[in-house]
Amino acid sequence: MEHRIICLDIETVPDRTLIPDWNEGKFPPKPIWHRIVAISFVEARIEYDKGLPVKYAIECCRSGGDADWDEQRLLSKFWQYFAERAPRVVTWNGKGFDLPVLRTRAMIYGISAQSWYQRGTKWDNYMQRFAPDWHCDLMEQLSDYRACASMSLDDVALALGLPGKIGGHGSEVEAMVRRGEIDNVRAYCEGDCLNLFGLYVRWALLSGRIDAAGHNASLQSLIEWLESQRDVRPHLGTFLDRWRATCRPAPMFVLCAERAATNQPC
Repeated sequence: MEHRIICLDIETVPDRTLIPDWNEGKFPPKPIWHRIVAISFVEARIEYDKGLPVKYAIECCRSGGDADWDEQRLLSKFWQYFAERAPRVVTWNGKGFDLPVLRTRAMIYGISAQSWYQRGTKWDNYMQRFAPDWHCDLMEQLSDYRACASMSLDDVALALGLPGKIGGHGSEVEAMVRRGEIDNVRAYCEGDCLNLFGLYVRWALLSGRIDAAGHNASLQSLIEWLESQRDVRPHLGTFLDRWRATCRPAPMFVLCAERAATNQPC
């Protein structure tokens, strides 16, 4: 059984040593052309009862390393961290972008990502497209592996009552880095990871991986953790306040079947 999940997101800028004349504001189409400036994640512990997952308990939301770390150091520590934990990975378009960037940029520096390639079996591993209990790309899951139109993280987060983007947009990252605002980039990236965790919990309920009580307990874990951090990390308090202020019908907790008649959450 997996013991933890990480909801992962990265921020990048064009690598101008590889594409020196690339137009600012355009998105480089090849993963290896992206230089990583932030690797952020929400990490949660999977709690079980009688072998069944009952809760995703938040342990942290953070960005790897320090703000002044270069890409090589970020990648080296990320893949070391990954090898030590062997988590279930949750992303949004991670198979199309985040993981190809993390792997190909590791190749540039000669950093091993052995744990990504060699864990599991032939049909059940991180590289297997149809193994969401290893790498769950929620964009693929919600589009039936691109059989229908793909949605953005913001589209789905806002529809479910989550705050969506906070503190920036991917198209603004290069300018933010140039102005020396790397802490703001890291905070923005962490906001995406928090949205991603909320969406994963709701998808886990949708797909039968957790029940309504476990869904609510997982979100309560997130709420309590955000409250505990708001004084030292204001962007986390901003996320929680905007989440609570949403006008969507069921922004946080869902109803258990046995309590639906009284309109009470689990």
